[in-house]
Amino acid sequence: MKQEILSRIQKQFPLVARPFKVIADELNISEDAVLSILQEEKKNGIIRQTSAIFDTKRLGYNSSLVAFRIPHAKIDDAVKIINSHPGISHNYERNHDFNIWFTVAVGPDSKLGLDKTVEIIAKLTEAEDYIMLPTLKLFKISVKLDTTGTDEKKEKVKRVVHSEIELTPLHHQIIRNIQYDIEMIQEPFKKIVEELDIDYDTLFSILNQLQEAGIMRRFASILNHRKAGFSANAMVVWDVDESQGNEIGEKAAAFSAVSHCYLRPKYPNWKYNLFTMVHGKSTEETNAIIDEMAKEIESHSHMPLYSSREFKKVRIEYFTPAFGMWEAQYNNN
Repeated sequence: MKQEILSRIQKQFPLVARPFKVIADELNISEDAVLSILQEEKKNGIIRQTSAIFDTKRLGYNSSLVAFRIPHAKIDDAVKIINSHPGISHNYERNHDFNIWFTVAVGPDSKLGLDKTVEIIAKLTEAEDYIMLPTLKLFKISVKLDTTGTDEKKEKVKRVVHSEIELTPLHHQIIRNIQYDIEMIQEPFKKIVEELDIDYDTLFSILNQLQEAGIMRRFASILNHRKAGFSANAMVVWDVDESQGNEIGEKAAAFSAVSHCYLRPKYPNWKYNLFTMVHGKSTEETNAIIDEMAKEIESHSHMPLYSSREFKKVRIEYFTPAFGMWEAQYNNN
């Protein structure tokens, strides 16, 4: 039953006053039993966070994947500098000459902009070289680990047409509050409605608006991959013809073990343009999935980049003063 509950909360979390009762009713068990299991999994670090997952770009932020080449002796100091930026959400050491890989975002009111921010970080860390790999095309972003072992190997990736909305001060207030981890209690949203002096109907109506507009991808739980048993996660990069990029990207995204799939630019010193995150419980399993993908993906070559160390994995805190403070500190570099 635990695995079914973990599978359920990774998908669309019930946006109701008592979400765990909805899950309990679906699984024909008690609300207390669901809460007990989730509280234990949270305590054990299996559940990393349960919150709204926002689309950085649709909130007005500019972001990119970045790869640095850092001398091994300088990695620890470099990581501290990189991680000090509030827009760094993920940071890993990977098995390549470009050994430090991180995602960085800058706010809609950034005075430095993304390119200058990365240039400053590269200078501060004494990076020998770096490449910026912004998203050219997003095919899939949905981390849902197969905790039950019953998921199909392929899945249909829906194409969603988003509505347009104008964000009001209340939208911004809700975004600031709903981006943080909720408690595993009967009414986890009660604190938010009380602090904002609104009712549940208003909260959930706005969350649904945000989701329909693509600003909130979904509200869900994210598991700690390694603690959940998925210890072999590879960023697999593929050299594909740009003219076939859309078709090939859709094929790659259809694999259930792929959580992220993007087209990114090529450079003279970097020939790979299709990026896929592949999750498995062992290196053997992950490599088998990659081999299966390679039979269907028309590529000149591909390469799995496993992470040897995880330095940071957090959600960006949107609409906070931290971005402005960082820029004020380093604006003269």
